[in-house]
This record gives sequence, C-alpha cells and structure tokens, in this order.
Amino acid sequence: MKQQSKTTITKSTYGNTKEGTPVELYTLRNDKGMEVAIITYGGRITRLSVPDKNGKFSNVVIGFDSIEQYEEDNPFFGALVGRYGNRIANAEFSLNGNAYKLAANNGPNNLHGGIKGFDKVVWKVEETTEGDNASLKLSYLSKDMEEGFPGNLANSVTYTLTDDNTLKVLYEATTDKPTVVNLTQHSYFNLSGDFSKNILDHEITLNADKLVPVDSNLIPTGELMDVAGTPFDFRSPKLVGKDIEANHDQIKKGGGYDHNWVLNDQNKGLRIVAKVYERETGRVMEVATTEPGVQLYTGNFLDGTLPVPGGGTYGKRSGLCLETQHYPDSPNQPSFPSVTLNPGQKYTTTTTFNFTTK
Repeated sequence: MKQQSKTTITKSTYGNTKEGTPVELYTLRNDKGMEVAIITYGGRITRLSVPDKNGKFSNVVIGFDSIEQYEEDNPFFGALVGRYGNRIANAEFSLNGNAYKLAANNGPNNLHGGIKGFDKVVWKVEETTEGDNASLKLSYLSKDMEEGFPGNLANSVTYTLTDDNTLKVLYEATTDKPTVVNLTQHSYFNLSGDFSKNILDHEITLNADKLVPVDSNLIPTGELMDVAGTPFDFRSPKLVGKDIEANHDQIKKGGGYDHNWVLNDQNKGLRIVAKVYERETGRVMEVATTEPGVQLYTGNFLDGTLPVPGGGTYGKRSGLCLETQHYPDSPNQPSFPSVTLNPGQKYTTTTTFNFTTK
C-alpha cells in the first residue's frame, strides 16, 4: 500500500497573463499546518504561512493577490531568478572567446536575467512525491540566445515542503552549449507577519568572514573585504537596524544592505549559513545552502507605492531577502567561483528554509 504523503498539494486557477497564458496557484500544506503558495508565473512564492511561539499562523513573505500586480514592474517579489541572479557589469561577458551582449536593465548593467527573466515566464509544473513529502517540480526551457545568453538551458526548480517545517528548493539545469547560470529565490521575509512594520528589529546571524565590496554601480571591485570591525559583521547575532545607517562607504553605495557575503565552509556542501530571529513572535528562520554566497537585501528601495493584500502599502525595509547564489558579476571575475555550465555537466544547487520558534 502506498504511503500517504504528509504534505498535500491543492491546485487552483490564479488568472491569465496579458498574453492570455493561464497561471495556476499551487498550495503545499504539511500536517503541522505550514503552507506555501506558489504560482506558475515566475515560480513565485506568494504566501508562506508559519506559526509563531503561541501557535498562531501568519504569512511571512511579501506578495500580491493578483497576476496583474505581479506582471507590473515590481522588485521580484517571491520570484525565481535567472538565468543569472544579481548583476553582470556593463551587460556583457565573454566565454571561450565569444562575446555576449545582454540587456542593460539596471543602469549600465544586466540584473536578474534581463528584461524577461525567469521571474516573468510561466513554468510547467509536475507534482511529485519523495518519501512522505510532496513536491512541486517547475520546469522551463530557456532557448539559445534568450535574453542574450548562449545555449538551450533546461531548468527545473523543485519546491518540497517537509514535515519539520522546512521548505527545500532544489535547482537543476543542463545546457547544449557553454553558458553561465546563477539561479536564486527572491522572497522578501518579514517574520513578524505584520507588513506595516519594518525588519530593523530582526536579528540576523551570517556564517561569513568576508564580503564582496561593490562600486557605485553595485558591481564587485574584484576584492574581498573582511567583515571584522565593519557594519557587515553578522558572525554573532545582530539587529538589522544596528548598523544599517552607519557611516561606511559600502552602506552608502547600497543604501543599506544590498551586498553579497562570502559564505564560510564552501567545500562542505549543504550547511546552515544564516539565521533570522524575530523576538516578538519568536519566529526563527534558518537558511542552509550549497552555494558560496548570499545576498542580504534589506528592502531599501521599497517606497510605499506597492499595495499589501488586505490594505496598506509596503514601506521601506518592510522585508528582507537572503538570496543564496554565486557572487555578482562572476562571468567577468576570473578569481570568483565559476558560474560556467558546459554540455554534459549538470548544474545542481540546494537551499532550505527551516522555520521554528523560541
């Protein structure tokens, strides 16, 4: 007899894109009551409901309640990002002697895959089971030279909700031509569950001794900076707001935190790299990854113009992102860990988000 999965998946219609493509909403729910809602447009997490220390469930990710809002320009709420998460300098790179020109959609740079990145496509979905967990496998074929990137890139991202309140994200890709890949997840978290509050009182720990410093265009200088003695030292638990307005060159360039930390223990595979704690609700989020870096972004550009479902708007710093990834501009930085994927190789990387209380 087949064992019943402890996670259920329900499917409903979410709407249609401007081009008329149907968008579906899938909700994964485990037997503890944790829920994650994902739409096929951009593979976006639209809601993530977890308990506080009193057992009260709240949504802890920023999102909208209609496909129309997700199709408008917005800061990648909940999205899968690719082919290349983060920035590529001057929207160009060379690979094996071939030069590739990309869209400059962030000043002179390419950001998060270009004008129509993976956050703006409709992914195919397959429901799968793995032991007693149910998973949602999203797939998308990015064609050769789409957004300027070489190779037909076959991507899949599998979201698995486990019984211990962990959301596991498995990224996989293969190519038929040498290319560059750097996939990530762009959810904005506010563990208070109250989006009228900012995240300055969230306590963060990052297992990282170094940072990737950037120039005025937020492009890496190529150096790595020790975090010791700087506002970027989160090796011990620290409130986000403690040093976010510090008089430091890198803080000024990012308008707060919008930087990639160089994670420790890069040869150890999947390991815990970040921890976020919100004292009032007692919620704790632990992030583990196989990736070498994480971009901490503190919602510095949220400006009160985007609507919260149910009323209000998303103000400055009302959410924070922990985007596990390779470093920005790696295709142009030979000293950084490589983002090249060749035919015959398989790109595979895992990130998990585990929710507890204390």
